[in-house]
Amino acid sequence: MLNGFKAATIGHTAVGLWTHPANRVREYGTLQYWMDTARTLERGLFDGLFIADSQGIVDVYQDSTDVTLREAIGVPVIDPMLLVSAMATATEHLGFAVTASTTYEKPFDLARKFATLDLVTNGRVGWNIVTSSSRSEAANFSLQKMIPHDERYTMADEFMEVVYKLWEHSWDDDAFVFDRERRVAVDPAKVRRIEHHGTYYDVPGCFISEPTRQRTPTLFQAGSSSAGRAFAARHAEGVFISVPRPDMAAGYVTKLRAEAAAAGRLPDSLKVFPLTTVVTAATDEEAWAKYRDYKSHQALEGNLARFSGLTHVDMSKLDPDEPLRYVDNDGIRGSLEVFTKADPTREWTPRQIADFLSVSTMGALVVGSPATVADQLERWVEEADVDGFNIADTLAGTTFPDFVDLVVPELQRRGRMWTEYEGETLREHFYGAGSARTRPDHPATGHRRG
Repeated sequence: MLNGFKAATIGHTAVGLWTHPANRVREYGTLQYWMDTARTLERGLFDGLFIADSQGIVDVYQDSTDVTLREAIGVPVIDPMLLVSAMATATEHLGFAVTASTTYEKPFDLARKFATLDLVTNGRVGWNIVTSSSRSEAANFSLQKMIPHDERYTMADEFMEVVYKLWEHSWDDDAFVFDRERRVAVDPAKVRRIEHHGTYYDVPGCFISEPTRQRTPTLFQAGSSSAGRAFAARHAEGVFISVPRPDMAAGYVTKLRAEAAAAGRLPDSLKVFPLTTVVTAATDEEAWAKYRDYKSHQALEGNLARFSGLTHVDMSKLDPDEPLRYVDNDGIRGSLEVFTKADPTREWTPRQIADFLSVSTMGALVVGSPATVADQLERWVEEADVDGFNIADTLAGTTFPDFVDLVVPELQRRGRMWTEYEGETLREHFYGAGSARTRPDHPATGHRRG
């Protein structure tokens, strides 16, 4: 399984590469750019496009936004949810996983937005559930300080209960009858109030959108802290991880599947996708030359600023050549753990981290010919028990076409990738044709009537 990975912004996974003359990212504010991206991924039979998002600005490094603005680190950024309809129009099968925050969205409103997209795309929509880790987001949403890390996940659990009730319980499958003869559009006997009265949310009424193909959009999650992993084990169908080596991923995947089983779910209900940067060309030598070209555009200070924003640790205040140490905070703990606790083979300094992030982000880096890339992806599947990959769009207009034209045929030749789409909805890409609704072991299904 393959997802393309982007954000609706300029500088995302490879800070500094916006300066590369071949990078199309300046077009991020045009529909043509997004429609071209979607068409390319569908041509390569990708399962979906995953669009990351944040509603805050990176402001931890030097307690300033100067580097962030100069290097366009996640800014300017537009709302990815508003791009889905155009991309869906340009494609027939590709799914779209959009990031939205349970901390700052309202469950009723967000449920309606996803129901709308699921309806008009015929079930091709997914939700990447985040709890948001940016302190500037908290300020932008009128909070004096961030809600503590684990409490955000407690809120998210209740948020999910509300939206499951709205999507799965409020309307029967056949409530929308549209019977002109009897003058009954919606059968009142088949629509009910959800009467949710909880700790964080009070949502008493009935839903106002008709049932869609999936009802509940396909659910993704990327939290790697203990609270995030427990949340994923309960709710996620797709799980995104970011570690550089398969041996580091294997332990996480094992724990995640064990927690899913403890939560009453089938371990194979969770599909795990490591973030992966692929630089490919016809030969290994050409691919490495391309990688060196990319790296010549790196922004080391920009990488430190981005990493500071993710982890809430200001790298400007640390000795760049002293090993980084883990500290609990309200940032993305998994991002900090990757370079402090998760790798037993080395100690990482801020300078080394900045260099590593130049092209490869925090995930896997694979450079080489199609055969070399396929070998490495197979290694991840075999050693880490992952189900597919999030392919980062390192250089917009180049990375995805290169992967589609060079790597996809090699994966198909090896029987590692389908040669045509199966099913119509995004969830059917996960579980096969005929599986548009959540599986019996998923908590959303427990709210379903009949």
